[in-house]
Amino acid sequence: MNLTISIPEELYKSAKQIAAGENISVGELFVSAFEERIVEFERLRERAARGSYEKFRRVTAKIPPVEPTEPDRL
Repeated sequence: MNLTISIPEELYKSAKQIAAGENISVGELFVSAFEERIVEFERLRERAARGSYEKFRRVTAKIPPVEPTEPDRL
């Protein structure tokens, strides 16, 4: 399948340099990056499916109710 996309020029320049260094085409580099990102999204979806709000509440209930130290304040 062929797909035309628009990407920022700086991203393309970076991709072109990386692809040249790896001895692959820019298209192959983008396909590889897309594959990695999709796998990561699937992994996160699977982890989210195993979690529950109740588990989250049990864990956060263990946090003591104290004010954050200075470096942790927003």
